[in-house]
Amino acid sequence: MSTAKKFEKVIKGILPSPFTIAVLLTLFTFILALFIPNQAPGDNQILNVLYFWEKGIWNPPLLVFAIQMMLMLVLGHVLALSKPINTLILHVIKYCKNTANSAAIITFFTILVSLFNWGLGLIFGAIFARKVGEHASRNNIQLNYPLIGAAGYSGLMVWHGGISGSAPIKVAEEGHFLADKIGIISQSQTIFSTMNISISIILLVCLPILMYYLGSKNAGQTITIKLEHKKEYEEVNITGAERLDQNTLLAYIFGGIIICYAFYKAIILPEKISLDVITPNYINLVLLGLAILMHNNFSNFLKAIDSAISGASGILIQFPLYFGIMGVINHSGMIDIMSNFFVSISNETSFPIFTFISAGLVNIFVPSGGGQWAIQGPIIIEAASQLGVSISKSIMALAYGDQLTNMLQPFWALPLLGITGLKAKEILPYTLILLIAGTVIFVTGLLVF
Repeated sequence: MSTAKKFEKVIKGILPSPFTIAVLLTLFTFILALFIPNQAPGDNQILNVLYFWEKGIWNPPLLVFAIQMMLMLVLGHVLALSKPINTLILHVIKYCKNTANSAAIITFFTILVSLFNWGLGLIFGAIFARKVGEHASRNNIQLNYPLIGAAGYSGLMVWHGGISGSAPIKVAEEGHFLADKIGIISQSQTIFSTMNISISIILLVCLPILMYYLGSKNAGQTITIKLEHKKEYEEVNITGAERLDQNTLLAYIFGGIIICYAFYKAIILPEKISLDVITPNYINLVLLGLAILMHNNFSNFLKAIDSAISGASGILIQFPLYFGIMGVINHSGMIDIMSNFFVSISNETSFPIFTFISAGLVNIFVPSGGGQWAIQGPIIIEAASQLGVSISKSIMALAYGDQLTNMLQPFWALPLLGITGLKAKEILPYTLILLIAGTVIFVTGLLVF
């Protein structure tokens, strides 16, 4: 049995579904909280913990956060299904003449797109990999299709350091759930910091080169892909008011108004142009306008929404459980215990590295950047404050660890596997190589900066 197959067997043996993991983590948190004395508001310890949990689940700012993340995923997915994106992919495919070129090109564009939006990058990479596979099949080109699939998944290794990263965009929003402790942290200090820009450029250069090298050593074989993508939209006879759904001018007017307003809000309205405008709501506003424009009419837009909405089901049902865990950790006093532990084993230099490692481990069990930020964010912020470590750097350390282990956590790979027809065990050997390369880049960046 190969190393990849052994690893896959171990992962399947210890990891149930993400929802089950969220439930088990909730129960584990309950048990830990029962051993912490002097809790308010009542004398019954069990009822206290349940009260803290309920308070966390229905926390209004956190529920807003969940909706923001759902919209970001869905609207990004909708953009990936649009004709302009498909046209872009078809234009680039002509340069995909072998495995090495294809892997490098897909990795570069998938990372670039994922730095803009993680939902768009996830589906863009999957569709790109599929289209390259179909191109190779039609033209009898030898291709290492699993490597191409891994290239299409590479964007999930960089997304949290992009402008749709859950933690950085949340702390840049007025009134976020940790605002009373850290205030508002602009993206100029996180995503657009010298450290993150440098690391992102290195990833954008080095990972495609790495994938080119792997492709040159593993050329693959001639492949046959039987299933062709069906047409996204079929022509239908429309009458009466249904014509409004198909009206291109109406969609352009509405989408155009949204984009113009977003431009006005970012460029014209402020006395000084600033990155402070980039918040979850602003990103979703831009995504909504672009999605409507790119789909030409409301009918096409809504069909794409129907295709994309199922991808957000995990956020909808799992985030409240993570918020409940956060409620228990915060109100039971557990956050102080955990923060003090981090402080006891860390110093100003080692704390970002410990944060990076712990975030990577937590992501295996909580495969959601937003959910992980809700649980781990308060602990990291408290410990960083006690140690005098840069809050913004600590946030990015969490982001790096969270995104890196997506290369061995198959949860977000499910859409790609469904689109490409590949299996997790087929792409895993190559995503593990990406993980190793990413570890070197991220740790070096955290130490240098």
